[in-house]
Amino acid sequence: MAVAPQLPSFRLDGCRALVAGASSGIGLACAAALVQSGAHVFMAARGADRLRDAVAAMADLGGTAEGLALDLTDIDAMRSAVAENGPFDVLVNSMGHARHGPALETTPEDFDAVMNVNVRAAYFLAQAVARGLVQAGRPGSIIQISSQMGHVGGIDRGVYCAAKHAVEGMTKTMAIEWGGHGIRVNTLSPTFIRTPLTQSTFDNPERRAWIESRIKLGRVGEVEDIMGAVVYLASPASALVTGTSLRVDGGWTAE
Repeated sequence: MAVAPQLPSFRLDGCRALVAGASSGIGLACAAALVQSGAHVFMAARGADRLRDAVAAMADLGGTAEGLALDLTDIDAMRSAVAENGPFDVLVNSMGHARHGPALETTPEDFDAVMNVNVRAAYFLAQAVARGLVQAGRPGSIIQISSQMGHVGGIDRGVYCAAKHAVEGMTKTMAIEWGGHGIRVNTLSPTFIRTPLTQSTFDNPERRAWIESRIKLGRVGEVEDIMGAVVYLASPASALVTGTSLRVDGGWTAE
């Protein structure tokens, strides 16, 4: 008699997760998704007041979370925080920075500001979490919130695209190097997602019409569209998934 296979679990009970950039927007949604899936979430962000409110919101969901008021671009401080509170079974890095404008007008200051957050800090945060897992002899899942712009080009987004393409590249290498330790490394690449920071873009009728014309499903993204994807990548349901990108882009990059 055939034995039916069992669906792998999407639950994260007993997991310790670190979400960077967790006080608002996509990061807050990721933290909420992990909390609702059973993880104990450490929420890292610079703004102590907003972070305090975000942690309280996790309690309202019936989950457990702690706040880490921290500038993650301070590599020494970040490493100390990870060592003190880890090891983390799951990392979701949602911190990000953008300075959009024509490539002919990019300044070194713009370039450095974006790369410092989106590449340098992202790289060393993943490294710190992976080191903790290797030292503890534990597997884990590292998820970088990238972008559809890590797979295509975009007008006025030369530096941002460069940064996100770099994240995609380093993710592949980390997945290759750390796979033997059971550490999976992936990106989650959203399209335009409505958040407090992006609302001004959607309030511009011409920009919104252009965005919706590129998204094959005909609507902009909401933070809820990210939540199931991040749980999948964090959980045993994606046990054989590493070194790749899960694109939550409504079909933007399909062409």
